[in-house]
Amino acid sequence: MGEQRLLTRAAEVVREWQIESQPALQRALDSPPSEIDSAVLRRLQQLFEAGGWVMLESAIADLPADLRWLHESGTTTAAQLALLHEQIDVTSLADLIDAVDAHALSGVQGLGESVEAAIRAALPELRRSTKRTPLGRAVALVDPLLEEIRSSPGVHWAEPAGSLRRAEETIGDVEIVVAADDPSMVTSGILDAPTVDRVLYRSARRLYVLINRSQVGVRFPEVEKAGPALLRLTGSLAHFRALEARAAERGWRLAPDGLWTPDGRLQRAATEVEVYSALDLPYIPPEIRGDDRAIAVADRGRLPPLLAWQHIRGDLHMHSVWSDGHDSVETMVRTCRNLGYEYAAITDHSPRSGAARSLTQQTIRHQADEIAAIRERIPDIAILHGCEVDILPDGRLDFPDRVLQQFDIVLASLHHRAGQSPEELLRRYAEAMHHPLVTVITHPANRSVPNNPGYDLDYDRLFELAVQTGTCLEIDGAPGHLDMPSTMAHRAIAAGVRVTVDSDAHSANGLARQMRLGIATACRGWVEPRHVLNTVPLAEVRALIGRKRGD
Repeated sequence: MGEQRLLTRAAEVVREWQIESQPALQRALDSPPSEIDSAVLRRLQQLFEAGGWVMLESAIADLPADLRWLHESGTTTAAQLALLHEQIDVTSLADLIDAVDAHALSGVQGLGESVEAAIRAALPELRRSTKRTPLGRAVALVDPLLEEIRSSPGVHWAEPAGSLRRAEETIGDVEIVVAADDPSMVTSGILDAPTVDRVLYRSARRLYVLINRSQVGVRFPEVEKAGPALLRLTGSLAHFRALEARAAERGWRLAPDGLWTPDGRLQRAATEVEVYSALDLPYIPPEIRGDDRAIAVADRGRLPPLLAWQHIRGDLHMHSVWSDGHDSVETMVRTCRNLGYEYAAITDHSPRSGAARSLTQQTIRHQADEIAAIRERIPDIAILHGCEVDILPDGRLDFPDRVLQQFDIVLASLHHRAGQSPEELLRRYAEAMHHPLVTVITHPANRSVPNNPGYDLDYDRLFELAVQTGTCLEIDGAPGHLDMPSTMAHRAIAAGVRVTVDSDAHSANGLARQMRLGIATACRGWVEPRHVLNTVPLAEVRALIGRKRGD
């Protein structure tokens, strides 16, 4: 058994057999389990006597996740990992890709071409094996830390990177890039943050910590090189490689660690905007950098103005304690007002939604009275009394028309498949969309990220129905939905569908975060403000509702 395999197996034995002391090791040596090779036990004895085995185990456990995988997969030895770390400053998959592409390993004694080739061959498997975190969970992990970092003195900016910044539905490495005058001061503040459980790795310009059992990395590139660093770490890799090629065509050199002019001078590029400008491009939003068309569209000056927070005038989908929400109507409304909204729709569930609580025909009037009183107390935001009504298996709505007519806005949802075929599900949607009181179809695919892709429908037909009936389709920002997904949203607007972007929040704390997720999902689908109903004044929202109702 080779030394690397011996050490790896020794570490596994320590964990599996909980060998944490000399007596425990001695018992294993005296009565060795048949499945443990005697050479492994002897190596453990040597390590224990030298005091080294505990250090080995703890050091490997605390490595950044991508490096730990290299060791545990047998791709590199512990000594080679140390060289990668110390000589080339590798801590993540992105670093490994760049180091291998630049042939940076071949010139390091102890690594060389054979190790470089082994790592190159292992990269696809590393990508596949990287644990993916749902977008909503990653945002919840990073947001408090970002707030702490951005409030630190000397911080020019701090942004999430990678698939998190591109708002993909699941996230690989969770990392933040910070442009700061004094990284050590910012690092000290991070280590004092109550959300940080443990430090995994710390150097002058990198920090890896454990937050709620998840690894979060923070990088501090030199300020004058921070733009290229953020661009590379945000990705996509294909987008950055295309920018590198564009720079080369102009005689410039773009790399993860800087931007150089044709005469070899380092060009200060503290932001991504400066990099794009040097390459004669407008700023390209991160949400569309995974799209191969983005640079070509930007080069032609045809980038559309994508939806942003400042375009949102109101939220048309949220829940209160009248159904399965956690906060009162007043708390939800006050939070919406504090977010700067002009209007908010309270849209609790109908009885057959499957929610723990729901509206009934008896409680609707009580809720309406409460909303009327809140309108008096909070006059600077318009409150729409709405409902998210279920579409029943036969296509009827869960409340009769005489009840639905009482609402300012009606959203319709297909929460339950009821064992029906895609054609039958589409028929149910068609019935609801032809109903004059239904303004919005919520989360049309009814998917659950990342486990359930949702209904397998003829969505092109659904889009046709939406246009024909004047019904909006929703981009739902709830982390478990993100529905319509970006690809579907892009197809919908191309077909002429009007969309809404809503939070579907069930608590006041979720209103802003889930709206941001909805906006990001819309941006990935190239959705513009002109496509979105809740970017217009309330009078126009009421006019659309009225037109369909025949008012």
